[in-house]
Amino acid sequence: MPDRAERLPRRLGLASAIFVLVGSTIGSGIFRTPAVVAERAGTPAAFLGAWAAGGLVALAGALCLAELGAALPHTGGIYAYLRRIYGRRVAFAFGWAELVVLRPAAYGAIAVTTAEYGLRALGAADAPSGLGIPTSQWVAAGLLVAMGAVGRRGIHRAAAVQDVTTVIKIAALVILAAVAITAGGSGPTAPSPSSSPVAGVAGIGAAMAAVFWSYDGWSDVGFVGGEIRRPARNLPLAFLIGTAVVVGVYGLVNVGYLRVLSLDAVAHSPLVAADAAGAVFGAPAERWVAALVAVSTLGCLNGSLMTGPRVFYAMAADGLLPRALARVHPKHASPAAAIDLSVGLGALFVLARTFAQLADQFVLVIWPFYALCVVGVLRLRRCAPDLPRPYRVRAAPLWVLVFCAAAIAMVASYAVASPWTVAANAGLVAAAIPVYRWIQRRGRAA
Repeated sequence: MPDRAERLPRRLGLASAIFVLVGSTIGSGIFRTPAVVAERAGTPAAFLGAWAAGGLVALAGALCLAELGAALPHTGGIYAYLRRIYGRRVAFAFGWAELVVLRPAAYGAIAVTTAEYGLRALGAADAPSGLGIPTSQWVAAGLLVAMGAVGRRGIHRAAAVQDVTTVIKIAALVILAAVAITAGGSGPTAPSPSSSPVAGVAGIGAAMAAVFWSYDGWSDVGFVGGEIRRPARNLPLAFLIGTAVVVGVYGLVNVGYLRVLSLDAVAHSPLVAADAAGAVFGAPAERWVAALVAVSTLGCLNGSLMTGPRVFYAMAADGLLPRALARVHPKHASPAAAIDLSVGLGALFVLARTFAQLADQFVLVIWPFYALCVVGVLRLRRCAPDLPRPYRVRAAPLWVLVFCAAAIAMVASYAVASPWTVAANAGLVAAAIPVYRWIQRRGRAA
């Protein structure tokens, strides 16, 4: 990345970098998507297998991005990696996808989950309100504005919020999982009804899309690579330690869910953490757990607003978005304009789409870019063998194969279940081509 993009101070240490990854990952997914995964998987074995497979794939991706992050510790993360490996055109396609789909969808899905659990903790109904839009979606839009205001005041303040909420969420999940596993309960019962074998295969692919949404966040710490101290050491450690923590916590929690709820009950429980707590501790505990979940998903939203706007900032500094988005706040040294844009887009999405629509759209668009980055580890080794690599992943071809095979299988099987969704998302990304050409012509004319 050009030096002009590196105007944000390096304020994050190793612990904060790990909390960025863990806090950005453990959010709406583990509290919201188990219902989607259970419904699509159909059997307890497939349910747990999907989560285990997702963890393995996330670790494979984290290992590869750890090498790229240590070698290219720049603001923008994946955007910076793609630009160095494949050039401006591919990097712009990713940034365009982030702008029109990925970040707004992610912010919307996380904010909606925070609002739903918050309303449940307060005992408030989530009924249609203004313009027929559910109350949770209006609350979610307000939460986006509030967290954006925190991010504008500097990454060190946002990191402080992230540290606290991450500790709370890990403690709450581990305690809930441990008590559920120890106490037991109804346990897994008969599998949810499924249709033909073809539909079952497509269902597994769709279930993996939901699992990958829950694990998404393992790459986010790279977006703030230009603001991490000692990145050659701390970035690889943050990728690996943070992802390992997430995989371990998710494994415990999902086993705990199945110990106290049947698979069918999980499939019909969009707020499964509260229902599991009610099964273990009784009904009064549901509201306390709902409050803890709301706090933890709020931390996830804060983490996503720490990382995502850095992509728009890096693109603007590179001349691929309006220069105003590269403006750094004179007092707080934050990419304030990029944060404002992210909040506005997220609020629009959250008022227009449901959680499942937002999560599926995010996964289907971002995973091809993840695969390009993972393959880029091998490409960069061949094209730039002398580039300093403070961390070098062992058995890289194996991890690349694992990750890419999973990405292809997930997208292909999801295409069987919902071809129009895949086609629409592909069209959105393809729209980057004429936009990029227009920007290039405009730049040459200027």
